[in-house]
Amino acid sequence: EVQLQASGGGFMQAGGSLRLSCAASGMTNDDYIIGWFRQAPGKEREWISCISNSDGRALYADSVKGRFTVSSDNSKNTVYLQMSSLKPEDTAVYHCAAVWYMTIFQAMRLPAEKWHLWGQGTLVTVSS
Repeated sequence: EVQLQASGGGFMQAGGSLRLSCAASGMTNDDYIIGWFRQAPGKEREWISCISNSDGRALYADSVKGRFTVSSDNSKNTVYLQMSSLKPEDTAVYHCAAVWYMTIFQAMRLPAEKWHLWGQGTLVTVSS
């Protein structure tokens, strides 16, 4: 069974750091993109980053650029989202998702409902 599992959320004070993980299993094709999304209470789901499994290229939303870094460890089939300089407005449920057969630039523009596979969310709470 192909699945994603996100973990690593928690409570952090503003200015702190957290690292989220997205473990993939059952992937039968390496040509996929892993995306990170977040959804704050009362707001729509927001794309924040994605990384290509084939070449490691990564993209970021302006809201997190310079503070968040996405990376992958293909030996562990895991993608990480290192979040630094956290702000209260980063409080949200964070999800990882996968899409196949697409460039990273196409994936960046892809509506959330078009992504092929979703993991469960992990809650990040940042206090001021």
